Amino acid sequence: MTTLFLVRHGQTEWGDGRYAGDTDLALSPLGVAQAARLGTWARTADLDAIVTSPLARAVATADPAAQATGIAPTVDPRLREVSFGLAEGLTAAEMAERFPEERAAFLRSPATTALPGGESGRAALERALPALGELRDAHPDGRVLVVTHNTVIRLVLCALLGLDPDRYREVFPAVGNAALTTVRPATEARRPAALLGYNVPL
Repeated sequence: MTTLFLVRHGQTEWGDGRYAGDTDLALSPLGVAQAARLGTWARTADLDAIVTSPLARAVATADPAAQATGIAPTVDPRLREVSFGLAEGLTAAEMAERFPEERAAFLRSPATTALPGGESGRAALERALPALGELRDAHPDGRVLVVTHNTVIRLVLCALLGLDPDRYREVFPAVGNAALTTVRPATEARRPAALLGYNVPL
């Protein structure tokens, strides 16, 4: 079975609780160090492929792993973070102040309801899940590193495990920067994936 190592990018310049979404940010010095640790892990992880979101923070996080393994990373735009629209760059408190009703609606059903001007989590799933399915099919017994984003990882975990995506904030409150989440997607329809590790720090 395919083993997917889902990794959130390293810490960014907005590591203070601001919603980054599809805003393109560089890694902070701590994020660079986290990416280096991922590279050290990758050296002995027996990887078959490395795939990354196109956002700079994900590409930079994948780069040390690519250098350590000699595997050229594939960039897949379907793995980019959910767009948070007008909430990009804001903290939760700032959102509650600027658009309290929309923020409350989002919190009630965060996969179904988009923040103002943003993308819904379910729309993100419609692009991210096929990307992971293609990796499973292309590497049926392989080990694949996937560098992506906090919300995307939590959404796809819910979908793969047969959970309501609107519960992603409840079931998976957060994913740490450069932490490993290991999953084996099911090869048969209607069967849940196997979650082998969640949010394991390096």
